[in-house]
Amino acid sequence: MNGILPVFRRSLRESWRSLLGWTLGLAAVLALYLPLYPSLGGSAQLQDLIAALPKQLVETIGYDQISSGAGYTQSTFYGLMGFLLLTIAAVVWGSAALAGAEESGRAELDLAHGIGRGQYALESALGVLVRLLWLGGLSGLMVAALNGPSDLGLDGWRIVGASAALTGLAFLTASAALLAGAATGRRIWATGVGAGIAVLGYILQALAKQSSDLKWMNALSPYAWVYRQSPLAEGVDAGGLALTWGLAVVFVVASAVALRARDLRG
Repeated sequence: MNGILPVFRRSLRESWRSLLGWTLGLAAVLALYLPLYPSLGGSAQLQDLIAALPKQLVETIGYDQISSGAGYTQSTFYGLMGFLLLTIAAVVWGSAALAGAEESGRAELDLAHGIGRGQYALESALGVLVRLLWLGGLSGLMVAALNGPSDLGLDGWRIVGASAALTGLAFLTASAALLAGAATGRRIWATGVGAGIAVLGYILQALAKQSSDLKWMNALSPYAWVYRQSPLAEGVDAGGLALTWGLAVVFVVASAVALRARDLRG
């Protein structure tokens, strides 16, 4: 392998079909859900349905604000379907980047061609990040495009903040999978840690909404760091956003250190 950023360039070249599939899936979800707001958002039938649900459940899934365009978009896409789709993509890509490459023997072969372990880990992380940025940027552009036709009434800069929050959550998940893969060399561990970070974060914020005595759990939940206040209705929490992205970068650096310190099993 030669040239500038060989691992990064190859990861993008080999994953374009997968990226295309995720792009189409994300676009389909947005095209399906957002145009429904004019007929569902303020309808009496929907309000009656929500009123019949347990209050804790309604608050957990964000349906208490669904009558507004910002609340509807946050609860249906950014906080639920978009979060789910980008999390799955992040776990798949993050676990394959280092652990998957090691299990297949590709990492050992690449390193034998003069690529440093730290470089290998960082370029792999960059490849995952660029793909997630594409999906996050696409989601923001589609929300902006559907904002007027769907009568959502969203502010453009707040769409940027919500998309940055969604992408940051996904990259934190991916970087956790990268770190577990670098430390263990096993894809099952990378997948478990990446998915665990996302699921635990969601569960902790859900529990925090059940009682004022449990609100301290928000401090342990990356999901709550960026979504405790609605990015679309109130603006993104800058501190929570910085913490999410910062921790993801720390995990990436730790991945490079862990890969350098361990013998590859191939």
